[in-house]
Amino acid sequence: MEERDWLANRFEEHRIHLRGVAYRMLGSLSEADDAVQEAWLRLSRADVGAVENLRAWLTTVIARVCLNQLRSRGTRREQPLGPHVPDPVVQREDGVDPEHEALLAESVGLALLVVLDELAPAERLAFVLHDSFGVSFEEIAAMVGRTPEAARQLASRARRRVRNAAPVPDPDLARQREVVSAFFAATRAGDLGALVALLDPDVVLRADGGTARADVSIVARGPRAVAEHSLGFAAMTPFVRPALVNGAAGAVVAPHGQPFSVMGFTVTGGKIVAIDALVDPERLRRLDLSELEE
Repeated sequence: MEERDWLANRFEEHRIHLRGVAYRMLGSLSEADDAVQEAWLRLSRADVGAVENLRAWLTTVIARVCLNQLRSRGTRREQPLGPHVPDPVVQREDGVDPEHEALLAESVGLALLVVLDELAPAERLAFVLHDSFGVSFEEIAAMVGRTPEAARQLASRARRRVRNAAPVPDPDLARQREVVSAFFAATRAGDLGALVALLDPDVVLRADGGTARADVSIVARGPRAVAEHSLGFAAMTPFVRPALVNGAAGAVVAPHGQPFSVMGFTVTGGKIVAIDALVDPERLRRLDLSELEE
């Protein structure tokens, strides 16, 4: 028992790191937790007496677990059609949570996770492990069954996709909040012109209602289309609660205290370039929004 307790304590030292790896790999908080649990089970059954760097060993284990999960997604037929918004990480604007900080290091915004979801599993693994966690291409090659040079090319392709499709948010959070607040004010006022003026020419709105709210699932592109769709939800604006969503200015829409949507905004150059809204009631129930309650 003493040895198992020692091993459990060592694992706990790395749990936050492992959850951060899994979240980037999977874009799902519940699946990330499952992956962390599987990593613990594998550790508890392994002989790690000769392991010199347990953090690196566990990183490899959880990466393999996540790779298997990503590959299995391609064989599922129950996945709903339509846009998919990854699980958001939601915090109070004045809150500081070490685990949230670990999950969101390297600016893991929702727009970035959407792009990562479009990568092939091996590309995603190579990009996440190398660019976010400094894992060598030699180690990555062993995980994906490729040569180190092929692993390098996987990461390079993924990096180009991310660079071209995932906008980098403005670093000034206060300025982000000004723009997002102006968006909701214009929506509440029904001011189409003011809304359009806040949106980047290449703005995209993704709303994921899952199977329960498939009628609200949509991908809208361009300022006018996004503005017109946003005006359709003007009645919800009194229930908007400012929040940090994946480290950026966002909102939780909760009429009568019941979460209807979590909205993440990407503000670049003072304009909104992406809005990612999770409206799926089943997935919203799994999120911990307790710290936002008044």
